[in-house]
Amino acid sequence: MNAAEGSKNYTAQGIQVLKGLEAVRKRPAMYIGDTGVRGLHHLVYEVVDNSIDEAMGGFCDRISVVIKPGDAIEVTDNGRGIPVDLHKTEGKPALEVVMTSLHAGGKFDKGSYKVSGGLHGVGVSCVNALSVTMISTVHRDGQVYRQIFERGIPTTGVEVIGDSELDHTGTVQWFQPDPDIFPENEYDYDTLKSRMRELAFLNKGVSISLCDERGEEPKEESFHYEGGIVQFVEWLNEGRSTVCDDTVFFEGEKDGVQIEIALNYNDSYAENLYTFANNIHTHEGGTHLSGFRAGLTRTLNVYSQAQNLLKKDMKGLTGDDVREGLTAIISVKIPEPQFEGQTKTKLGNTEVKGQVEQLVNATLATYLEEHPKEAKAIINKCVSAAQSREAARRARDLVRRKSSLDSGSLPGKLADCSSRVAEECELYLVEGDSAGGSAKQGRDRRFQAILPLKGKILNVEKARLDKMLGNDEIRTIITALGTGVGAGIFDLEKLRYHKVIIMTDADVDGAHIATLILTLFFRQFREIIEAGHMYIAQPPLYRVKKGKTEIYAHSDEEKDDLVEKFGGERGVYVQRYKGLGEMNPEQLWETTMDPEARTLTRVKLEDAASADQIFRILMGDEVEPRRRFIEENAGSVNLDDLDI
Repeated sequence: MNAAEGSKNYTAQGIQVLKGLEAVRKRPAMYIGDTGVRGLHHLVYEVVDNSIDEAMGGFCDRISVVIKPGDAIEVTDNGRGIPVDLHKTEGKPALEVVMTSLHAGGKFDKGSYKVSGGLHGVGVSCVNALSVTMISTVHRDGQVYRQIFERGIPTTGVEVIGDSELDHTGTVQWFQPDPDIFPENEYDYDTLKSRMRELAFLNKGVSISLCDERGEEPKEESFHYEGGIVQFVEWLNEGRSTVCDDTVFFEGEKDGVQIEIALNYNDSYAENLYTFANNIHTHEGGTHLSGFRAGLTRTLNVYSQAQNLLKKDMKGLTGDDVREGLTAIISVKIPEPQFEGQTKTKLGNTEVKGQVEQLVNATLATYLEEHPKEAKAIINKCVSAAQSREAARRARDLVRRKSSLDSGSLPGKLADCSSRVAEECELYLVEGDSAGGSAKQGRDRRFQAILPLKGKILNVEKARLDKMLGNDEIRTIITALGTGVGAGIFDLEKLRYHKVIIMTDADVDGAHIATLILTLFFRQFREIIEAGHMYIAQPPLYRVKKGKTEIYAHSDEEKDDLVEKFGGERGVYVQRYKGLGEMNPEQLWETTMDPEARTLTRVKLEDAASADQIFRILMGDEVEPRRRFIEENAGSVNLDDLDI
């Protein structure tokens, strides 16, 4: 379909309606996931997805997102513009139908869009329902049209407010989220930036800009990638040594399903694989992921055996072997995708598995034949992974022989709790024996377990699983958790504590130890983070005392406010805690461990790709990316906060 035909076909008759918007304000979480920070940002994604649908149809190549003062959002595209002519069955302008009716949009009509990201069609109408005000402006047919809504209800008709150049088309959506729905209504620039960059990678040639106008100086970035997902893989591999000089890319189409795959191997030990269906990040994978994994494993096994590249005692490569150090993007675009629910986290189209697997079998086999040097390097890496896997199995067996998972054979340094109900149990990973001793004495023994850690644990970013299992401190953590470790072994259901809490000193060493522990969990126990079981304790920085009254402060600002509250510095004693060991057991309980008084920060994984990049830069082997990161971020560090 060319642009002229598309514009002709995209009229009010292409908008099909499945009614019912009333429930959105009553139960918003059913439509956008939640009404917290994630749901707030989801509003932007829903509007941008409409513009991306235009881009996938070949009608749009520029999208602009602006965060306005007061956290309003404006999304502009140069697509065809939402139709404004009268809808035949609804008797209203198509713009009003799209903005006020659930399951209404061109995506339900194959003549308007071949492929669309918002399958359920609740997108822009939900945003309208959950906004105090929403203003839709359309440039189309040489005129500028506008309609205004309040909490989803039109307050004006579709009005002509001016003339527009005939070749100037597009849609502008301005909305202000409703604070009655979203208690937290401040947009995070970095969260939006991550998604806009992702969409630009997935839609090569489309320019997406993000501007934040809330500060004194506007902050703006643009994303445009002619290389598409090839550049996505290169970005993910930045700072790592890659096995192939150029990223491997192949694409194909069958029965209307478009498939793009880009991959390369690097010198790390982690799999870094992201799947997308119609631009939607399918966090839980699905049939496209299954097809890719099956094709990759089969093709590399066939090639390695044909070329006699396996060790004599090896029967073949497993899926885990061929994915160690792999960075890959799988993007499929499907006319009628089947997702599990509105969250769209798993692709269900059964035909896609075979289509992806066939494409990988054919094109990867050709690549290996035509690039023998790279093929040998890939197989050698897979063989090395297989040998390491066998060493890790032996190390795991040794750990199992030394300690089964019952309480009688838990690590000796672990002070376990008496409860066996995982939902109420907490495990504190404490820096140092001194603080560990205080925590053991101050805790509630019924549900709080203490595991003191000696020094800094191994940096697992630079170590394979077999080496990691040789580290005493890490072995005690694995045994205490009870889940096991490694592909095919880890079992979240066996987690013995539903709160795993990192408790370190409030200094540079403490921050480093916490980062090492987080690296371990991100690389080996990511499901624990994703399930919401990971926390960081927030011990106070100061004890402020006057007479018999003492209050704890977690920041310099809190401390200054308390000193002022006590009438100034005269007669006020301020103690700065540099380590947990400076607190006696009672103080540690009162400030950091008492569920009624403590402050815990939950560790969330909002953007796995960005998190992977940060861990790679900060904890990896390459010095140059780390130096660049420090130089770029040094200005945001308050030197007074550094205890060095």
